[in-house]
Amino acid sequence: MPKTRLNVSIDQDLAEFAKIFATENRTSITDIVTQYLLALKRRVEGGYMEEILVHPAFTQAMEDALVKLRAGTAQWHSYDEVFGD
Repeated sequence: MPKTRLNVSIDQDLAEFAKIFATENRTSITDIVTQYLLALKRRVEGGYMEEILVHPAFTQAMEDALVKLRAGTAQWHSYDEVFGD
């Protein structure tokens, strides 16, 4: 999927928080915004997120992912690797 540039202006303190959060979670601000917008899009278009979020296996998978992110052992993949053809 081709990328496009999007400029967003936010409060300085929120920008600093985002930088720190991204660094602590070994990700980027772009990835944070992308994941938020994808979740928002899914909620608006499908509404199936509620069922997924309450499933015990999903909750456990999220907890496992958080442990890996905090430990720095997560293996990263590009969007195309995960969702490409």
